[in-house]
Amino acid sequence: MFRSNNVTARLFERQISTPAPGTSVHCARRFYENIVPSHTIYDIKCPDLLFRKFTDDGQYLITFSRNHQDLIVYRPTWLSFSCEVEDCYAHDLPNKANKFESYFTQLYSVTLASSGELICKDFFLYIEGKQFGIFATSTAQIRDASAVGAIQGVPSIEKITFHLLSLEDGVILDERVFRNDYVNLAHSMGVFLYDDLLAIVSLRYQRIHILQIRDSGNLVDVRAIGKFCREDDELFLNYSAQVSTNHVENGLQHTEHIRESSFLSGLKQRLLSFIFRGIWNEEDDPNLRMQCLKKKFYFHFQDYVDLIIWKVQFLDRHHLLIKFGSVDGGVARNADNHPAFFAVYNMESAEIIAFYQNSAEELYSLFELFCDHFHSSSKSSSLYTNFISTHSNNIHALEQLRGNKNKASSFPQFVKKVLVNLPFNCQSQSPSPYFDQSLFRYDEKLISATDRHRQSADHPIKFISRRQQNILKFKIKPGPEAGSSDCRTKKFCSFLFHPILPLAISIQQTLFLQPAVVNIHFRR
Repeated sequence: MFRSNNVTARLFERQISTPAPGTSVHCARRFYENIVPSHTIYDIKCPDLLFRKFTDDGQYLITFSRNHQDLIVYRPTWLSFSCEVEDCYAHDLPNKANKFESYFTQLYSVTLASSGELICKDFFLYIEGKQFGIFATSTAQIRDASAVGAIQGVPSIEKITFHLLSLEDGVILDERVFRNDYVNLAHSMGVFLYDDLLAIVSLRYQRIHILQIRDSGNLVDVRAIGKFCREDDELFLNYSAQVSTNHVENGLQHTEHIRESSFLSGLKQRLLSFIFRGIWNEEDDPNLRMQCLKKKFYFHFQDYVDLIIWKVQFLDRHHLLIKFGSVDGGVARNADNHPAFFAVYNMESAEIIAFYQNSAEELYSLFELFCDHFHSSSKSSSLYTNFISTHSNNIHALEQLRGNKNKASSFPQFVKKVLVNLPFNCQSQSPSPYFDQSLFRYDEKLISATDRHRQSADHPIKFISRRQQNILKFKIKPGPEAGSSDCRTKKFCSFLFHPILPLAISIQQTLFLQPAVVNIHFRR
C-alpha cells in the first residue's frame, strides 16, 4: 500500500487510499516500521521485582515480589515531562526518566502465598474479555512414598493452589487446591486455557481436570478425564461391583472379583482399543492380520500400557491434543530424546480419533499447514494474538522452516525436532508487532516471540527492516551500557515487549542472585 517510508507521507497516503479487502490491519501494522523503541534507559532505578509479562491487551504488567509471596500489578503509562527550550530532542531527558515509576503506575499488591507456599513465577494465564488472571502457588516438591493410584517415579507436591483474580481491582475470586499431587507449572506446561475452559494435567494421578471459568468468577468442575471418561463411568462400575457382591451373597457362580487397581484407566482402554482397531483394519487376510497384530500391537503392548500423559492442549472446545510418553520423560527437564506419541481425544464422545508417533509425517504436514490452529487459545482469538508469526501465516517463517528441512540429514529426526514443542505452552508467545517477521528480521537465537530466558549477548540485538534490505530500524541491548567487566559469569536475559506500544523491558541477571539489570526501551 505505502510507496514511501516517510511516516508523514504514509499518514497522508492512508487518508486518500483504501487497502485491499482484508488487509487493513496488516497495512496499519506497517506504521510500526517507523515507530520503534529506539531509545534506551540503562540500569533504571527499579523495585526488586520478578517480572512476568504484559497481558496480551497491554493493560497490565504482571510482577511478583522477590520473596515469591506477593503479586504486584502495574499499569503501563508513558514518560511525560515539560521542556522550556525549543529543541527538546537535543537535550538529555530529566532525572525522572531513570525511575521505573515514570513508566509504570502500581495498581495494587496482593499476597497470594501462604502456609509455606511460594508463587510460581513462570505461571500466569490471562482471560482477556473478563480481565481475569490465573496464578499458581505451591509448596516444595518432595519424593514421597507411593500412594494409591499414583504413578511410580512422579514426585509429589503437598499443596498446589490455583488463584483466580480480577486484575481490575486485585480481588481473589476463587481458588482450586490440589493436595499431594504434581502439576507441571513451569511456563504453564501442565495447564491450558481455551476461552472459558481450563485444562489441568495431574501427572501424579494421570487425570485431566476440565474446569469452566464463569463470568461470576467461579471455577466450576466440568469433568475429569483419565480413570473415567464419562460422567457415569464410576456409577456404572460401582453398580457392577454391587451386583457382583450380591451374587456372592446368593451363592451364585461368578468369577472372582478383580481389584480395581488391576484395571487400566478408561482413557488408556480407549487408546489401546484405537491402536488395536487401526492395526486390525490394515489387513483383510486373517493370517496376515494376526501376524501384524503380533508384530505391531502385542509385541509393544506393555510399552503402550506404560505410557503416561505429559501435556494437553485444547484444539477446540470438544477436542484435546494429548501427548503421551514415558514416566522419565514426563518429569525430566528436557524430554527431547524420549519417545513420545500424540492422540486427539473427543471429550463429548469419549473417543480417541487419531494417534501419531512423534516422527509421523502426517502430523508434521498438518502442523506445517495449520500451525495457527495449534497456537490458538480461543475460537475467536484476540486481535493482537492473531498476528503472531508462524509458518502457516508468514512466508518468511515458512521459508525458514523449509530451509531447515532441506538441510536436515534425516527427515524423521527433523520431524521429531519440529514436533517436540507440541502441545504448545499456553500464551507462551508475545503478540508484539516487533516480532512480526513480515516487518522485521532478527537473530532468533538471541531473541524471539517465545517466552524464554536466553543467554545474554554482549552486543546489541539488531532489528532490520524486512522490506528495506539491510536497513537497521532499532537495536535492543540488555545489561549495562558499557557492557559487563566480568566475562566469566554466565548471564541470562529476558525481554518483555508491550503488545501495542513501542515499549520493551530487558532484564539481565546471573545465576548468583545478584541484582538484575533492568533497561527500558521506548520511542523518545
